[in-house]
Amino acid sequence: MARTNNVTELIIAGLFQDPEVQRACFVVFLPVYLATVVGNGLIVLTVRVSKSLRAPMYFFLSHLSLVEISYSSTVVPKFITDLLSEIKTISLEGCVAQIFFFHLFGVAEIFLLTVMAYDRYVAICKPLHYTAVMSRPVCHRLLAASWLGGFSHSMVQIMITLQLPFCGPNVIDHYFCDLHPLFKLACTDTSVEGVVVLANSGLFSIFSFLLLVSSYIVILVSLRNHSAEGRRKALSTCVSHLTVVTLFFGPAIFLYMRPASTFTEDKLVAVFYTVVTPMLNPIIYTLRNAEMKVALKSLWGRKVNSGLQ
Repeated sequence: MARTNNVTELIIAGLFQDPEVQRACFVVFLPVYLATVVGNGLIVLTVRVSKSLRAPMYFFLSHLSLVEISYSSTVVPKFITDLLSEIKTISLEGCVAQIFFFHLFGVAEIFLLTVMAYDRYVAICKPLHYTAVMSRPVCHRLLAASWLGGFSHSMVQIMITLQLPFCGPNVIDHYFCDLHPLFKLACTDTSVEGVVVLANSGLFSIFSFLLLVSSYIVILVSLRNHSAEGRRKALSTCVSHLTVVTLFFGPAIFLYMRPASTFTEDKLVAVFYTVVTPMLNPIIYTLRNAEMKVALKSLWGRKVNSGLQ
């Protein structure tokens, strides 16, 4: 069937319909988004200027924070401004672009979390080989591979979406553009596309999650041979990583490992991983990392002293 699009603009249903509730959400979510940008931006700045944070772990952490800012910014700014609008619209091209970048940054984050788990595995289980294995060129290649993986995943999603005809209706039952809500608007059967999304997003998420959890189990088992101080430091780092992994993968697996639907709880779960989780990550990493806390205090002290001069 030839692809025909009579729909050029989509109406976004939003999170809630009550104007009072929407204004309350605006008051809550705007500071959360600003905290996300400032918190993750502070991590990026601290890693860049601090000479004590030159280890590969902090290199990947700074790029994870950049991804968090980008990931949240594909959805949250428009979501927040839409909370003050009576009619929420987005062009079909803009909707497809939002899906592309949302999945690009989301999957790049999955690969970065996997790379960070590998970095911790080498540091704890193969400490004598750590410098050679995690050299600067290797770190750059792993970072490039993370972005390439995100780009490849996103291209598959977009190629599927671009083949679909949209001839009405044009109301997307969500507060941002994602695959399942958009598939509902296609005037053709999308069961095959749904299976592809299940494999490309759902199965990929659960496989990555199991791989990450398994790697941390191996790390924790190997800690029996370390000193008490070594175990304490390694556990603190691993707990931070595992917390972030669980917060990120839990909602993704919940949404992509089952048939397409758009219930209110689905939207609330989506709010958690698009709005809340990116804000929590810098808090989790800094509160449980002594080196990061010292570097942040040093950066703050440097700014205060420069301001007094």
